[in-house]
Amino acid sequence: MIRTTLILALASAVSAVALQASAQQATVTVDGSSTVFPISEAYAEEFQSTSGTRVTVGLSGTGGGFKKFCRGETDITGASRPIRGEEIELCKENKIEYIELPVAMDGLAVIVNPGNEWAACMSPAELKTMWEVPAQGKVNNWNQVNAEFPDAPLRLFGAGTDSGTYDYFTLAINGTEHESRGDYTATEDDNITINGVAGDKDAIGFLGLAYLEENRDKVKAVAIRQEDGTCVEPSIQSAGDGTYQPLARPLFMYVKKDALDRPEVQAYADFMMDPKHGVELVSEVGYVPLPANAFDLGKAKVAARKTGTFFEGGSKVGVSIEDLLASE
Repeated sequence: MIRTTLILALASAVSAVALQASAQQATVTVDGSSTVFPISEAYAEEFQSTSGTRVTVGLSGTGGGFKKFCRGETDITGASRPIRGEEIELCKENKIEYIELPVAMDGLAVIVNPGNEWAACMSPAELKTMWEVPAQGKVNNWNQVNAEFPDAPLRLFGAGTDSGTYDYFTLAINGTEHESRGDYTATEDDNITINGVAGDKDAIGFLGLAYLEENRDKVKAVAIRQEDGTCVEPSIQSAGDGTYQPLARPLFMYVKKDALDRPEVQAYADFMMDPKHGVELVSEVGYVPLPANAFDLGKAKVAARKTGTFFEGGSKVGVSIEDLLASE
């Protein structure tokens, strides 16, 4: 009798260990963009609390995230630009198929120190004068950008070259993706840009809208002069209604097709494409949620395992929610 009890107890313990190991294996791995990170983090925290499934969220930047994703190291990667040609090829080499899911709209914010009283509104041409490749080592003062600006040193902060924010900003402002002057403080951590600009009256930087919304007490936004001469500030409303150009853009999650065979990844994808979660969580972290029918399209893409990109391997400037839905 004692022996039988011991055997049953041992069997129960082994079963408990097996169940625990199974639960530990049920992990969803997410990485990618620093801009999309607040969304990824919000989804992960809410999904973990309701499902008990573990979700790990990395912060490698859009480019770094795609490298990991296309090597098969992660299930999902966040991106602040569409997948590029060389990344598409890397995924093909490793037989990684992916589903491209828009999750939000964003505006890239140009920020200055609260003590800056001259750069309330700037044109894309002025920003290009400041950021283009020929400006390196030559455009070092504010009055070189605009004669009405003061004779003060120009100190620049912005996204690192592995960032989708950098790619989109350089395309929208300089006209060529991934090309800009290199003599600026480049970082994958947007908090460094916030702190750098907040601590220097002569500094200017660019980053995702959510980081501006979180830090409006430390920095202030530069309005962008539109073609009709109006000045539009970055905000959730202006990014969503298409009036903030050329710095409004969609944000994405890319899901590995084969990973959806695992129930926890399928459940996580369904969770992201549920408008009840998507609208609330995206809004909470300072981005523009997609309309309900966009989430429905996302669900349908996941269910149909519809792979590939609709952006021909590169960003497009001036894409609105309506344009994005039409492309779908």
